[in-house]
Amino acid sequence: MVVGDFAIELDTVVIGAGPGGYVAAIRAAEMGQKVAVIERKYVGGVCLNVGCIPSKALITAGHRYLEAMHSEVFGVNTGEVSLDFEKTQNWKQTQVVDKLTNGVRFLLKKHKVELIEGEAFFVDEHTLRVIHENGAQTYSFNNAILATGSRPIEIPGFKFEKNVVDSTGALNFTQVPERFVVIGGGVIGSELGMAYARLGSKVTILEGTDRILGPFDKDMGDLVVKELEKLNVDIVTNARAKEAINNDDEVTVVYEVDGKEKQIVADKVLVAVGRKPNTDELGLDILEIDIDERGLVKVDEQCRTNIENIYAIGDIIPGPALAHKASYEGKIAAEAISGKPVAIDYKALPAVAYTDPEIATTGISATEAKNDDSLIVTKFSLTANGRALSLNETEGFVRLICRKEDRIIVGAQVAGPGASDLISELTLAIECSLDAEDLALTIHPHPSLSEAIMDCAEAATGLPIHM
Repeated sequence: MVVGDFAIELDTVVIGAGPGGYVAAIRAAEMGQKVAVIERKYVGGVCLNVGCIPSKALITAGHRYLEAMHSEVFGVNTGEVSLDFEKTQNWKQTQVVDKLTNGVRFLLKKHKVELIEGEAFFVDEHTLRVIHENGAQTYSFNNAILATGSRPIEIPGFKFEKNVVDSTGALNFTQVPERFVVIGGGVIGSELGMAYARLGSKVTILEGTDRILGPFDKDMGDLVVKELEKLNVDIVTNARAKEAINNDDEVTVVYEVDGKEKQIVADKVLVAVGRKPNTDELGLDILEIDIDERGLVKVDEQCRTNIENIYAIGDIIPGPALAHKASYEGKIAAEAISGKPVAIDYKALPAVAYTDPEIATTGISATEAKNDDSLIVTKFSLTANGRALSLNETEGFVRLICRKEDRIIVGAQVAGPGASDLISELTLAIECSLDAEDLALTIHPHPSLSEAIMDCAEAATGLPIHM
């Protein structure tokens, strides 16, 4: 190994240390490969640093704040409640984000994965150049896994600056904005809009389609809308955001609904209309890697690109931009490099919105099942679940979608407390091709939210107890 004008030789190199990249690197090391991971900014990726994890911390803080003010129904009466948002942000960073990112660094070191901090550019299919603050270094490699993730889309008229921010900026406000406009009612917009509404902001969500949370079944989104309205959040659908006029301490948002131009004034504006893949600054054109019109890398069932020794995973390949999808694909790619007979299978890919109530879906959706006569749909309301009643959180349900001929479970949805955890049992059921009777005969603890899964399964078999 010679540093300088000569290339440093690597076995497997992973570009990007997010939830796809660092998992791929560790799995490759476990497979006996000599691995290096290159990261230009965030060890742990957007997810751990400025995405999934810190947003859930703010969501938790919002819940605690509102609960502290309004727990009279339980006979719990509090005095004056105040919010120290600086302390909230400090807790989020030091006790949540930093612990996890330091944990990732530790795991990489434990598995003898070399961490190279800098920006990678391909020279050819076996050589890349890494630019860092002290210069540059050339590396040669046998196999590469691209895990460079995605970044927020900036729309015309809404240039990111002090008061018009992306999700990263919205997670790092120094104080809770009094007036907060969210452009985009998808998962990120709905989660952060609800979090800040709970923390005291007057929130307006501008959504371009006819409803928020479009990827989820409508009845799930409707439950979230109901809770947002309780928080005095204004939801404007079929709205086209046109321009943000910055007036130093506030922003005027110009938008159009039904051909009429309207305005709203805010302290902060979040643009959350989607993300685009980070594939445009890697030099992939030099390699002639196949990329579609959206900038996504085309891969086969082992995450291999059209260049045999180069793989791609996560947000830069087709499919939803989910951290757990990236991690799954990272393990597939790493094992494929080691010659394992593996292949990606998205039969049950769960998706969650950490709203109130939480909503989660896996496999076939109710919308997809609606016009399919070969499927049956069974729904069990949490109003009949003892644990939900004791939590005073009965807005929600469990739904199973089964094949009519044999009651094999092919899809499921959960709305309500703990949906993000409950969906895993249903995802496993789909992965293992279990039928409704398998779930119905599985003893669930009482009282528990998971009993709703058993009750729904019993209904699907035609032998309901609590319906």
